[in-house]
Amino acid sequence: MDTGTHIAMGIALGGIATIDPAVQQDPLLFQAVMVGTIIGSHAPDFDTVLKLRNNAVYIRHHRGITHSIPSVIFLGLAISGIIHLFVPSVSYLHLWLWTFLAVTLHVFVDVFNAYGTQAYRPFTHRWVAYGFINTFDPFIFAMHVIGIIIWALGADPVTTWFIIYSILVGYYIKRYLYKKALTKKITQYYGKVEGIATSPTIRQNIWRLAITTEDSFYVARAIDGHIQIVDRFHRVPLPNNKLIATAKQDKNVSAFLSFSPVYRWEVNVYDDFKEVRFIDLRYRSKGHYPFVAVVKIDDNMNIISSYTGWIFSEAKLQDKLLSADHTNIS
Repeated sequence: MDTGTHIAMGIALGGIATIDPAVQQDPLLFQAVMVGTIIGSHAPDFDTVLKLRNNAVYIRHHRGITHSIPSVIFLGLAISGIIHLFVPSVSYLHLWLWTFLAVTLHVFVDVFNAYGTQAYRPFTHRWVAYGFINTFDPFIFAMHVIGIIIWALGADPVTTWFIIYSILVGYYIKRYLYKKALTKKITQYYGKVEGIATSPTIRQNIWRLAITTEDSFYVARAIDGHIQIVDRFHRVPLPNNKLIATAKQDKNVSAFLSFSPVYRWEVNVYDDFKEVRFIDLRYRSKGHYPFVAVVKIDDNMNIISSYTGWIFSEAKLQDKLLSADHTNIS
């Protein structure tokens, strides 16, 4: 989810914490818990700082280890421990419990996005992306804003948030069933389907779809339940040759391949180098596929430059590659 919604969820959890008699009877503990739930609700996304290094590091690690089971436990203990240093008189157990729940809630809601997380680490490093809630969902955010306003006007927080979250549970079920209906329609039409990546948009009735069959990739949009194919690509396996082997050693390409489950590739030959390009098919927008990894390799199999990330014009991509020239030569 987006930062605003995560923080709103932290505030909501602080209100729900008043169901705990210890929190309800101790104003100082309530304040500490509120700080813990707000910080905890955002803490797993502290790894956004990795973007300051480079896109490869960010793509490989964002929503990775910080969204894992060990990290959830560590962050809950660390955040509540730091807060407890400033208010040692309050119950650490109750402070930790609600802070831990805030961190857990953050990771839990993130698995429903198309981007996903590595929430099941250390048991598996696979990306968990159920893909039926948009990263920013206006309805979810609006319900939290309404709940905060009602609570601020004097309503009982437990009752308020019980009603709000009951509605949201129903909303999640509705979105799941909508996705299930879409995938059923696709499998009925195509028969044997190896994978369906669903990406709901900010608009409730529009979804992006990337469909993998035995011999093709289909890029589609679902509008009001009607599926429209907008692109089809022949599914060609990556060749086992020196050029591709060199490309896969590049840090940007390696990061892309570790994250993207549905992509096509192409090789462009120029006078002085070859360009290998990998294109994620999940995020088509206005006829463009913005998430890519590109590497330039000379005739001696040296990497000249490379880039991975979200880019929305060819000119901008070439600028990125030009600025990266000679930084990755082996």
